[in-house]
Order: sequence, then C-alpha cells, then structure tokens
Amino acid sequence: MTAVTVDGAALAARVRAGLRERVERLHDHGIRPGLGTILVGANPGSLSYVAGKHRDSAELGIESIRIDLPETASAADIRAAILQMNDDPAVTAFIVQLPLPDGIDPVPMLELMDPAKDADGLHPRNLGELVLAVPGGAGTIDAPLPCTPRGIVEMLSAYEVPIRGAHVTIIGQGLTVGRPLGLLLTRLEATATLTHSLTADVAAECRRADIIVAAAGVAGLVKPDWVAPGAAVIDVGITRVVDETTGKARLLGDVDPAVAEVAGFLSPVPGGVGPMTRAMLMKNVVEAAERRLR
Repeated sequence: MTAVTVDGAALAARVRAGLRERVERLHDHGIRPGLGTILVGANPGSLSYVAGKHRDSAELGIESIRIDLPETASAADIRAAILQMNDDPAVTAFIVQLPLPDGIDPVPMLELMDPAKDADGLHPRNLGELVLAVPGGAGTIDAPLPCTPRGIVEMLSAYEVPIRGAHVTIIGQGLTVGRPLGLLLTRLEATATLTHSLTADVAAECRRADIIVAAAGVAGLVKPDWVAPGAAVIDVGITRVVDETTGKARLLGDVDPAVAEVAGFLSPVPGGVGPMTRAMLMKNVVEAAERRLR
C-alpha cells in the first residue's frame, strides 16, 4: 500500500482562486479587506510565515498592515500594538504571531483583541462558539474558525475522508492546533482523543484511530507500527534541521516517511497543512469583510 498524498498546496491554490473572486466583489462594494500582523522578535519560522501571509494578501488584493516589534518588546508594547490594530479602520482582521518571546503570556494578548477582527480564530469568545455550537452542522457558527484546524478539516473533506463517526487521535495539545481541533472535530461528530506528554501510551491511541493528526513538533515521532492500515495521517509538526556543511535548513514533519507504506492518506511536510493554514487565514479575513458588508 502507498498512501494517497493529501496535497495541501494544490487545495490552497483552489481556495485562493475562489477568494480572489470574493475580494473583487467586495471591492465593487467599496470595501477593501486588510490583514494586519503583529510580529515580535525574529523567530525564523515566524518571519517566514508572516512574509508568506503578506504575499498571499498581495496576490488576492488584500491590503497589508504590519507592525514588527523587537525581541525586547515589553507586554505593554505588544498591548499598544494590539489596540492600534483594533482601532485601525483599514484592518479588517489581524493576528498576533505566536509564539511570543519567553516571559510574555499570549492569553491576555489574545483576550485584548477585538474578537470581530480575530483572523486566527483564537480569541476566547470565538473559541467559545465552538464549545457552545450544536454538533453536526458546519454552517451554524458565524465567527472565525482557527486556521490550522479549519484547514485540516477541509483537507480531509476534499479527499472524502469520513469525519462524522470517525475516531481521531490528536498528538499535541497546543493552543493553535490540538485544543481547538478537538473542539472542531467533536462539533463535526467525530470522537476526538487529545494526547500529550503525560498520555500513558500514545502509540496505542494512534493504532485505534481512523485519523491521526500529529502536532507535537517532534521529527519522525509517528512510526509505521503506530498506524492502522488505511488510516488518514495529517502531519502538522515542523522541525527545522540545518545541514552543518551547507548551512541550508530543511523541514521535517512529525511523521516518519515510512508511514506512507501503511496509511491510506498522508499529508506531506512541506506542502501539506502549511499552505492550507495560510489559505484559511485569508478566508477568515475575507469572511470578516463580508460580515462588515452585511
């Protein structure tokens, strides 16, 4: 068996094509969507991700508003930047790029954001919509959804991987993927098991899963004998490894490449979840502008 590649890059291109048309319609109504970003420090992954977001914005006709702060920025500096984004009429929706520097608690920063301008779908009020929503309906929430979880669900749906009634094992309980993905999948009537560093036997939880989502940030963590034959495996983890000889960096996922010999579906790193996460961010910005129009 060789797993079907879940091509996030191709799916993201399709999403962007549809969004471009929606942005043009907004322009016709005098509304110009604007994406704001707040970046603190010079984390290589964050720098690359933010740059990619603004490239996507330019491609779709979305304005870019960017605030970059140094690694030494205080909590007060970050709060001031968030309030500036809240008040700027050119900003339809914005993000505070995570992770923040050591010593800065991200939760109060997310709480300070205007929930209507939450491009990442991580404001507590918007996450609360997932908790309160009645399971079984994808169209009952009129609030931004977390980008990576939303992208994962769209990837599975595009490849006709059943979610309703499926057993999903999520590895990692982070704020941007694990916890909100569990909420989203439960709402879609899957059985979601959220595993973490204190889970007694993560491998056993994976073996009984129809779908595995690996978001631990540990290269090669998921081995072939963790995966039931035919299961769908979505690789979210990214580890940057620098070649000491060439100085070039390459990206490794949380899933051992040999899993492709067992799984039914497998998303690659890179080219899987990453492009879809960025596409979902653009979707949240466009939808925020459409709410403003309504």
